[in-house]
Amino acid sequence: MNLPNKLTLLRVLLIPFFLLFMYLDFPMHYFAALVVFGAAAITDALDGKIARKRNLVTNFGKFLDPLADKVLVISALAVFVEIPQIKIGAIPLIIIIAREFMVSGLRLLAANSGVVVAAGMWGKLKTAFTMVAIVAALVWLTACYDLSFNFQETLKNAVDSWIIPILIWISTALTIISGGVYLKGYWHLIDADK
Repeated sequence: MNLPNKLTLLRVLLIPFFLLFMYLDFPMHYFAALVVFGAAAITDALDGKIARKRNLVTNFGKFLDPLADKVLVISALAVFVEIPQIKIGAIPLIIIIAREFMVSGLRLLAANSGVVVAAGMWGKLKTAFTMVAIVAALVWLTACYDLSFNFQETLKNAVDSWIIPILIWISTALTIISGGVYLKGYWHLIDADK
């Protein structure tokens, strides 16, 4: 197994630890989750670059890399829905999951037609912004609940109720745009008569 695939596999293996640290209540558990998520995000940035630079692109990597990204992001957002301090609700999560199913379906149709659907600019922007939004939420949770910084209640309420949700909604908007771009680009593969 080459280095990019090992990094992708490491990202998959880090997901249960991220979830464990988010759910277990021990000192600095949000910080531990932040470190794990940050490490996973770094592997996401590195594996593709290394694979392309060293000509180590494999079918295993093409399959597992986007899957690892999706599971990592969806895991984080699903946990955020359950955390009362972060008020994002389930709607962004549902939109993001629906887009991922749609793009995965398009990729299957494209593969059957011998077409490779590469990640486009909007998809990369969506992934990068979503990772940044999740890291921002984890940093905020760490500052408020692990490090017990005494922020004014107004600031705390503003970040919990507005700033973090706005970041997630921007990520959701990018998700919708990138999904629309994929759909437009590969609509010709969808034939209702077949």
